[in-house]
Amino acid sequence: MEAEGSLHDRLVDVGVDLVMTEGSAALGLREIARRAGVSHGAPRRYFPTHHALLSAIARRGFADLGARFAAATRDVSSPRAQLEALGRTYVAYALECRGMFELMFRHDLLDSEKHASDRPRLRDSSLPLFELLVGLVARCRPERAGAVPPPAVTAAALWSNLHGIAQLWGWGSLRLALGAPPDGDRLDLLVGAALDAHLGPTGS
Repeated sequence: MEAEGSLHDRLVDVGVDLVMTEGSAALGLREIARRAGVSHGAPRRYFPTHHALLSAIARRGFADLGARFAAATRDVSSPRAQLEALGRTYVAYALECRGMFELMFRHDLLDSEKHASDRPRLRDSSLPLFELLVGLVARCRPERAGAVPPPAVTAAALWSNLHGIAQLWGWGSLRLALGAPPDGDRLDLLVGAALDAHLGPTGS
């Protein structure tokens, strides 16, 4: 008999491999079960809904992204430099792991109010990364009396900007608009420009 929990992990492992190699559209419940070598009904023992299994797969993505953030900022001291490292890491992850990135930010998975039975909730994996961004923005731009916008709003705008860079670069739209080759140097310039836009140029 298979050890308790091993099938749970194997199903998630198979889903992670599928989304990384074939994209989020490949994540059918029957296909995951087939590749895991179990009957199509077996996943229900651990995941009552297809949504629950997809959320578990996406949580792996957030864990991976969080680990990459930690590695990117390990030897970086200033909050501005940490934000720049996070921005580059975020965009690079989006382009390297496009299927997982798409899955991680699916509204129907993050909207846990519609899926209250799913534990742990996917948004509980996503919010700490946003809180990290807010904290770094606050350190770059300490709140002053009457200062606007607050760090959370600036962080949300910066995140949106980085997400848009990742999406538009992945679609080829930015390369077309800029007449740019698909190189990392141009992406680093875009990340730097996003930080300047939301935090002001370095030294300002």
